[in-house]
This record gives sequence, structure tokens and C-alpha cells, in this order.
Amino acid sequence: MAVGPGPYDFSAGAPADSPAMNPRESTSAAAVPAGDGVMAHRRGGGGAARATALAAQHDALVRACLASAPGAWDEFVGTFAGLFGFVVDRTSAQQRMPLAAGERDDVVAEILLELLRNDAAALRAFAGRASLPTYLVVIARRVTVRSLQRARDRRPAPIGDAMQAVDQHDAAAALADREAVEALLETLDETEARLVRLHHLEARSYGEISRLTGLPVGSIGPALSKARQKMRDHAAGIVVS
Repeated sequence: MAVGPGPYDFSAGAPADSPAMNPRESTSAAAVPAGDGVMAHRRGGGGAARATALAAQHDALVRACLASAPGAWDEFVGTFAGLFGFVVDRTSAQQRMPLAAGERDDVVAEILLELLRNDAAALRAFAGRASLPTYLVVIARRVTVRSLQRARDRRPAPIGDAMQAVDQHDAAAALADREAVEALLETLDETEARLVRLHHLEARSYGEISRLTGLPVGSIGPALSKARQKMRDHAAGIVVS
């Protein structure tokens, strides 16, 4: 499925005033590319009024899609396809799984299907509590991570490669031998195993893990380092024996 750039076209990279997403960055408003007017309220002047008007336009577009208004879905796709493509490109780069153009378009199509699934439940759930681009980035990233995980599961690799990836904090290769990683998780206590699963198998950010576990963000990195060391030590014992 080929898609056009639309107004949210980040083919040349994120705008200068937009923080780039990274694996430890929550998919919050701070992680959303600042397209024309999306973050304009931060710049003062007439930006606040412009952002309010843009939010009203987006809200009207969502309502039109849900009402099956003629041309509404095509307008939605034309408006946000570039944003989805940007999220796919950045997420696949973070996961060290670069995609060909056709594969990228397939993931964008999967994001669009996710928005329409179950009678457009995702669009119906949008309540305007955040900007629409922010809301869509969260969904797009989750769909992309799921799609990349399926691709990893189809690429078996020996346990040595998986453990080398854990050493490098590289979730993309660590997931290649999922059974081996799961076996090593059994050597950890419950909290450590959950942290490794959330960060390395589900590609959760430190912020997301903190919200899910109640652990302070600053304690997650040291706990993961300790867990990875246990896994390395146990893997080394398996290889020696």
C-alpha cells in the first residue's frame, strides 16, 4: 500500500523543534514530531489560537470518519500518512530493523487497519484529552513494535547471538531466540524477569515500565543491568557445561 506524504511529511527528518524518539522515551506529547501548528502553542504569539483551531479541525475530521462522511477517510489518510511513516521509520531504526519501502508501507497499512478495527474503536476512544497527532503516534508506535516483533520471531538465531544482544541492550537480536531468552528469565526473580520482559521483549520505555511497576525511573536501569548480568552468567555456565 503506497501512501502519500500528506501535511505531516517527515521524510527529511523531524523538525528542529521536535525531540527525536528514542527507546527510553515515552510516547508522550514530548515525543511527537512538531508538524505545522501541532506544537505551535509552545512558541507564543498566535500559536495558541492556531493550535486550538487545528485541534478543532482534527476533532471534526475524526467525527466525519466515524460518521462515514464521503471523502473523510481519504482526507484522514492524506493528513496523517506521513506522520505514520515517520513513526515506522524511527521505530524500526531504534529496533535496528530497517525496512524496505514496501515493508514500511505494509506497516503503515497495518496502523490504518488498527484504527478501523472493531468498528473504529481506537478513533472512538479519542476524547480530545491530547492532540490527535500525539494520540496517533502512541497507536502507531505500538503497532509498529508488534509488527517488528513478529518479524523477529521469524528470524531464528543461536543462543550466543541472543545473549550478545542482551549485552548490547539490543532487543532486536535478543528476541531472535525467544525460547532461549525465556529459559534464562527463569533464573531471575519475579521483579527482574518482569523488567527484562517489559524492556527487551515488549520494547517498553523506562517511563512506561515505571508506570506499570511503580518503580522509580532511576532504579530501572541498575535493576536491568543486574538482571542482564545474571543472564550472562547463567548462559556462560550453559555453554561451558
